[in-house]
Amino acid sequence: MSFMSSLDLQAFVRSAADAIIAAGADGKIIYWNPAAVRIFGFSADEAIGQSLDLIIPERFRARHWDGYGQVMGSGQTKYQADVLRVPALHRDGKSLSIAFTVTLLDAPDGSRVIAAIVRDETARWNEERELRRRMAELERQAKA
Repeated sequence: MSFMSSLDLQAFVRSAADAIIAAGADGKIIYWNPAAVRIFGFSADEAIGQSLDLIIPERFRARHWDGYGQVMGSGQTKYQADVLRVPALHRDGKSLSIAFTVTLLDAPDGSRVIAAIVRDETARWNEERELRRRMAELERQAKA
């Protein structure tokens, strides 16, 4: 028996440091691991059955749903290999910066499911923003 086949994949997904979220063709959440609870603040009971709008800032929803529909219709996504970085919402309303990849899965009933592995990059994004601000300030001082 190989090492990978002996793993308890459910335990692996539950203990992952990154959020693992799955949603059906209708955009309703069907899986929400403990890291998703930690990152977004919603319990699994609060999130499962809700629209992904739960974590999508309102100003980005139309664009999100356009892309979601294209992926569901075509069965293809470029974000399986490429990382997508977007704003997201925490339960308390604060803005998050997340990075994620997605994959399409076929459900037993023949429908498609989108699963995402999501990382909270808010701290890194804030640090980079502060560095950019400081560099701009130093450039202004050097020109003076």
